[in-house]
Amino acid sequence: MREERKVVLISGASRGIGAGLVKEFLDRGYCVVANSRTIEPSPSRDLLTVAGDIADPETASRIVGAAIDRFGRVDTLVNNAGIFLSKQFVDYSEADFAMVVGVNLAGSFRLSQRAATAMPRQGGGHIVNITTSLVDQPMTAVPSALAALTKGGLDAVTRSLAIEYAGKGIRVNAVSPGIIKTPMHAPETHDFLATLHPMGRMGAIEEIVEAVLYLETAGFVTGETLHVDGGAHAGQW
Repeated sequence: MREERKVVLISGASRGIGAGLVKEFLDRGYCVVANSRTIEPSPSRDLLTVAGDIADPETASRIVGAAIDRFGRVDTLVNNAGIFLSKQFVDYSEADFAMVVGVNLAGSFRLSQRAATAMPRQGGGHIVNITTSLVDQPMTAVPSALAALTKGGLDAVTRSLAIEYAGKGIRVNAVSPGIIKTPMHAPETHDFLATLHPMGRMGAIEEIVEAVLYLETAGFVTGETLHVDGGAHAGQW
């Protein structure tokens, strides 16, 4: 165990924003516990991978338990795992509802609970929720009721937990991305997706990573939702 080094837990860590976060936190000297449904074991002493579906109630316990066993502490949690499913509201099935709620809301709830239990052992910590600008600014071009329901829940609980845990040294913040250029978006859709932001482009993975890292170092910031969405949250355009 290396208790003098900070330890960050990252869900949805195998690609896109999650993979970018893993790399940057490692570069900054953190020990990293990375989770996704399918993630390869790591030979690095500083990177521990934990495969598992975050919607499974047991996965959160395994992630936090593995962090304590390997590194002895939990300093930061980034709830990055998420599913986005765009359909007309009446077309969502019960299976759609269960899948999106299980990952976006229930998985983050359980992981945050367990992290918030572990963090006071070293005097505090930091939880970051990754939400979406669609919580603040719905679009007719992108029907997203389940994203609003689940990621909107994360946005609201960010402020609730920030108040509840301020006296215990745990900060809770959120980053609200627009549409980011990740492998989940086919290249042929990029031109259209760029038009959904006032700035006329998609966001880059590194811009979300930079936002998370700013919040990580901003010791007097808690309960904040930092929008990184090219102005999309500001209103209709």
